[in-house]
Amino acid sequence: MSPEVGVELSRYTTLGTGGPAQGFARPETLEELRQSLDWAAERGLPVATVGLGSNLLVADDGVEALVLKLAGELAQVAVAGGVLTAGGGAPLAVCLHRARDAALGRLEFACAIPGTVGGGVWMNAGAYGSDISAVLSRALVVDRDGADWRTPGELGLRYRGSDLRHGQIVARAEFRLEARDPAAIKATVADMQARRKAAQPTNKRTFGSVFKNPEHELSAGRMLEACGLRGHRHGGAQISPRHANFIENSGGARSADAIALMAEARRRAHEQFGVTLAHEVEFLGALELPESVRP
Repeated sequence: MSPEVGVELSRYTTLGTGGPAQGFARPETLEELRQSLDWAAERGLPVATVGLGSNLLVADDGVEALVLKLAGELAQVAVAGGVLTAGGGAPLAVCLHRARDAALGRLEFACAIPGTVGGGVWMNAGAYGSDISAVLSRALVVDRDGADWRTPGELGLRYRGSDLRHGQIVARAEFRLEARDPAAIKATVADMQARRKAAQPTNKRTFGSVFKNPEHELSAGRMLEACGLRGHRHGGAQISPRHANFIENSGGARSADAIALMAEARRRAHEQFGVTLAHEVEFLGALELPESVRP
């Protein structure tokens, strides 16, 4: 399996921005994943994963890295004895459906997370009072030195973050779940999805939440709303009129437009509330915020 060269990552990000990858591969087995890592090592390239492309902002000029999108066995889901095992490339939505079909609960919060298992572990994704660390038993992390299973503590899972770094790939994960009536799971998910649809721009191209919620009485979204930023535009991007902690591609947006909006949002939040917001979205490639507003 030889990686493709020059694949436009805008095709693989939910915001629809980003330039080409130096290399792009879809490994389907652990062996193919190891081969991909060897290919990158031989060329001195860093490695990153794209998942479903949410929570990701890719540089417009592209990325000098091997970008992976896990597939095949590395995206499958199985349930046995109250444990759900999933490949790092498995969508969290699929995991939730498989858990419900097996009458297993605790993954309901995943209905609000448009990403994969690997990305969910990477950022300890969460919503509606729960997160990955609450249900994860262990994850198989693969890098150039080999593979090892790690517990949530060994992964350093915390609020919207972990100790994982690019080049460390979550190939599989095991989740400990609890018996629950499928009808009750369905009702809980329906309620969460209705609340999400009412509050967030679910029908627009976004990368998800822009900033982590600060230690403040106001959430990041409420804070930016108070700063008058709903609907604020730069180029082809705008801060969502529905929820100020989302950036929408309103047509022809570039990642640079999103960075400009993030910089303005952080400037205003710091000026008005004395809070420096930390971005939740992951940067891939040569992207950075102005020095004056970096955490």
